[in-house]
Amino acid sequence: MNFSKLPLPGIKGAYDYIITGAGCAGLSLLKRMMHHSLFNDKKILLIDKAEKSLNDKTWCFWEQQSGIFEDIVYHRWQQIDFYSNDFSARFDLLPYQYKMIRSIDLYTSVLDEAKHHPNIDIVYEDILLVENVANAAVVKTIANEFCADYIFNSIIFTDWKPQALLQKHTYVLLQHFKGWLIETNKAAFDERIATFMDFRVEQNKGTSFVYVLPMAKNKALVECTLFSENILQQHEYDAALKNYLQSYLNIEDYNVIHTEFGIIPMTNFKFSKGEKRIINIGTAGGQTKSSSGYTFQFIQKHSKKIINALINQNDPLNIKVNASRFYLYDSILLNVLSNKKMSGDKLFAQLFKNNPIKVIIKFLDNETNFKEELKIMNSVSLTTFLPAAIKEVITALLR
Repeated sequence: MNFSKLPLPGIKGAYDYIITGAGCAGLSLLKRMMHHSLFNDKKILLIDKAEKSLNDKTWCFWEQQSGIFEDIVYHRWQQIDFYSNDFSARFDLLPYQYKMIRSIDLYTSVLDEAKHHPNIDIVYEDILLVENVANAAVVKTIANEFCADYIFNSIIFTDWKPQALLQKHTYVLLQHFKGWLIETNKAAFDERIATFMDFRVEQNKGTSFVYVLPMAKNKALVECTLFSENILQQHEYDAALKNYLQSYLNIEDYNVIHTEFGIIPMTNFKFSKGEKRIINIGTAGGQTKSSSGYTFQFIQKHSKKIINALINQNDPLNIKVNASRFYLYDSILLNVLSNKKMSGDKLFAQLFKNNPIKVIIKFLDNETNFKEELKIMNSVSLTTFLPAAIKEVITALLR
């Protein structure tokens, strides 16, 4: 089909479904569509501004069983280390595994598979906007307009931060990070063990930690991460990484073979889930956990529920992904961190010291029950968290 010669679409639309953005959220949804027979005769359009040719992200997540992307898991760990000046320990994760997927592998695998489905079209154009019209939804690009019964949108078209700062009782932090994939000339790592969080680094610029993800005895991704209101200059991340390698890993001879940088919102600002026939997905649809920045598994849960809604002819806009109490927990933690009532290193030290690792994993994935959550609340400083909890409960009741 030659999209450059298409007439403007009518109200019914040229497609059943359009996915805007070929990132993790868009491709995860497309992958699930390709794996269910219901969508074999549906016309699907994927639009992104450019082809995916770079390994620009790394996703890590917990999982017990094999997932939909099991075939592209790049590495996995069954043990993790946690370090802080107050508490350090090694944890066995079984029955969980901590898994890593490289973005280039996800892009390549899903897009290559899509080429074998004649009902799926892929277009690379700059997307200007998405909007509802009558009984359809429309995507406008620089050159064309396409419409569909539903649009699944992963693009944030306007800057969310100014909107969030104008709202009362809304906390706005950023999780920003820079990572080096390094190779050493001699064995320097145990590829069976990941350093999940190392808080022994300086905390004067915000909650700061480093994680180390070894893939071989001489190869690892070392990433410096901060929770703060503002990002740093690039040379500041570089200095922190260099210091960590020298001071904590005793590594001075290495080559940086790849660099990645990212910014993730940490906020209780509620991103729009969409409207009518436009369903927002990924970070644009609120699938980034505000207290941790975790996104990958929340995208998978959301994608699965969207597919189930479409199969059962339910409205995919109105699916419920997470219980509201988890939003409350995130707001309490953001209250504590934003108001500097307790430093992040001490907070996470209490969490990891006083709870079983499997319960922590479930809590970070919004999968705990209320009894487990009460134990977690009792494991951290009540004098710090109780006033914050009372404030956030009152705020939630007044909304």
